[in-house]
Amino acid sequence: MNIAENAALVVVDVQKGFEEEGHWGPRNNPGADENIASLIDTWQATGRPVVFVRHDSPKPDSPLRPGHAGNDFKEYVEERRGKGGSGGGELLVTKSVNSAFYGTPDLDAWLRAAGISQIVVAGIQTNMCAETTARMGGNLGYEVVFAYDATYTFDLVGPFGWRLLAEEVARGTAVSLHGGGFARVVLTGEVVGAAR
Repeated sequence: MNIAENAALVVVDVQKGFEEEGHWGPRNNPGADENIASLIDTWQATGRPVVFVRHDSPKPDSPLRPGHAGNDFKEYVEERRGKGGSGGGELLVTKSVNSAFYGTPDLDAWLRAAGISQIVVAGIQTNMCAETTARMGGNLGYEVVFAYDATYTFDLVGPFGWRLLAEEVARGTAVSLHGGGFARVVLTGEVVGAAR
């Protein structure tokens, strides 16, 4: 796998509010945070651009609403912000919908101005904002790499009483993105190895 010298890492919604299990329910992939941190460290060490995305939920009861502690980035992400060092660039995007491409400032415009055509997506939730950002990135013509084990999600209830465990939901995302040609779904170790 080839990771471009200017590939952007898009870190989606790694916020404290997702640790409120009483709101979200059981999650999968307990190693996701370690993998997200590894990707950020690799991107910063190699001078590649990092985009930090924060979800500012308009819902008054959401753990991700502005003014609530859950809106803040998790500590390990906050500690890494502003540590790029090698000039790769850093961007903070805030949004209130699923796609980072519908946030402020305009992610697509920023990437195009920097001549970036490849993005690596990681973050929370696998099947929500991470997947939507990856799908839209693919629709916009970017080469999208989805770091599957640097994401996690929660059990989900759908129509007809159907209920999927978080791991089943995440696998569905991986199959849909990869099989549908929206993104190349890979593991963190492969991305880090190719980026070094």
